[in-house]
Amino acid sequence: MPRTVPTVDVHAHLAVPAVDEVIADEPGLARQRAADTAALGPASAAHNVEQLRSLAVRLTDVDVRLAAMDRAGVDVQAVSPVPLPHAWAQRALAERITALTNEAVAEYCTRRADRLVGIGTVALQHPDLAVEQLRTAVRELGMRGVQISTAAAPGVELDDPSLADFWAAVEELDAAVLIHPWGCTLGERLNAYYLFNTVGNPVETALALSRIAFSGLLERHPRLRIWSAHGGGYLGSYLVRADHAWSVRGDARTTTAPPSELVRRTFVDSLVYTPEQLRHLVGTMGSGQVTLGSDYPFDMGVEDPVDRLLAAEFDAETVAAIRGRNAVRLLGPFPG
Repeated sequence: MPRTVPTVDVHAHLAVPAVDEVIADEPGLARQRAADTAALGPASAAHNVEQLRSLAVRLTDVDVRLAAMDRAGVDVQAVSPVPLPHAWAQRALAERITALTNEAVAEYCTRRADRLVGIGTVALQHPDLAVEQLRTAVRELGMRGVQISTAAAPGVELDDPSLADFWAAVEELDAAVLIHPWGCTLGERLNAYYLFNTVGNPVETALALSRIAFSGLLERHPRLRIWSAHGGGYLGSYLVRADHAWSVRGDARTTTAPPSELVRRTFVDSLVYTPEQLRHLVGTMGSGQVTLGSDYPFDMGVEDPVDRLLAAEFDAETVAAIRGRNAVRLLGPFPG
């Protein structure tokens, strides 16, 4: 593909130890960990603790990251914080967590501004604060967008009216929003075999995207640039069911366009593992809405996203789009 379009991995993470220190003794963190442990089950909870410990260097060291990018054939990486939820944090603490996180991501990316771009975070449980944080992230720290969870807080979905000003600000600032799940509200039904992630994460993403589509958010804000991790979860595999409901039920006919058309206005990453699944994803979403993603450096990610893209044997235009051109449309131009 043309040298003017770099190969871009839009899904990679950074640990921020400064935040871990600030929240270490917070009761809200203890409650979150207890809920996660119950949902994960003891075996997966223990595995996750060990994994985070073993990945510490890869999650923080720039040279280790760049070496992994070189091996993968990735020119530029969009770096977002590890998506651990802090929706329990009260306003003052949420301000501090977000400031520390965004400043750390921005500083990290400036070390190799030719290859790393930052994706920040916001405290969506405090909607007015989230608007301020978004403006700071984009206008002052140079972030391309922010990462949010599949809900703003327990009981507050992404289509909640309280978030109207946030979505308006996202559109105004021309920022991108990454929807990244953490576990699932199915809770302890997933407490074995790492179902917390393998089932829970795709379910949560499918639910978040469904609420966004059926709520009319994408029709009210047609310039929104939303993208979802892990291929958009389960929704892309059965999007026709949503269209059927929209066509036959008045309570689901909430938008002018069918949900499949609206979902195809969003972006997803390519992290679906096999050539067959990637071809299906592109067939569902369209070649213009899929971006390269690795989930670096976690074990549910892949170390060879470019090779997996090439294994799907798309035509040259589709490969070029997924490899980098769609990322430019999503996040803006990159160095090089």
